[in-house]
Amino acid sequence: MARLIRTAIVWLIVLGLSMILYLAARDHLRRHPQDVPWTQLSLADPQGIFTLRKLVGLRDDTARCRALIEAAGLDDRPAPPRRRGPDCGYANGMRLQRDVDFAPAGLVTACPVAAALHLLERDVLHAAAMRHFGQPVRTIDHAGSYTCRRLYARADGPFSEHATANALDILGLRLADGTSVSVLRDWSDPGPKGRLLREVRDGACGLFATVLSPDYNEAHRDHLHFDMASRGRSGFSVCR
Repeated sequence: MARLIRTAIVWLIVLGLSMILYLAARDHLRRHPQDVPWTQLSLADPQGIFTLRKLVGLRDDTARCRALIEAAGLDDRPAPPRRRGPDCGYANGMRLQRDVDFAPAGLVTACPVAAALHLLERDVLHAAAMRHFGQPVRTIDHAGSYTCRRLYARADGPFSEHATANALDILGLRLADGTSVSVLRDWSDPGPKGRLLREVRDGACGLFATVLSPDYNEAHRDHLHFDMASRGRSGFSVCR
């Protein structure tokens, strides 16, 4: 009888602990929907474990993506569809209009890139600039998003994510006081300019499926490449 009582007590303790753990986990997930794979993405939420996967999933849901952009209070506007052959063009373009300027002006990216870029600006870009320079970023210098070409502009082979505006190449940043930070010139700088660029690269890795920098190869010596390739559905990014 004593053994049965001890066994019953042990099971009651196990069940009690299991219930406590279940309730704690349920409460955590309710307060952190970004860490749950089946919840809807919100651009108001902090970054979570499944943020990248959800961002890449917007490739297949333009209406949802544009609704998220609007709900975030951004001034981005849908761009007219563009098509050049079976492999080039887009129907989910957004013309970016942000507090930060883009140079050249009139930048259009695929909607998932626009959504990820918003989170990069909010969570990484300005915070890093404030840490290293005490001022925010005013302008993002870029080499464009859409261009109908294959990877590395080869004559054959797979098409680049740029062929569908699903990528963005950043050449550098300009701060509020006019300070210029160039990927080509400053990537290897051990001072604040180099640290800022590397912090932006590292922060982008949780938001974009592909992040390539001068550390990757010579072809990227002058820019940071961000894209939303479909393999990012796994939740993992290529970060170099």
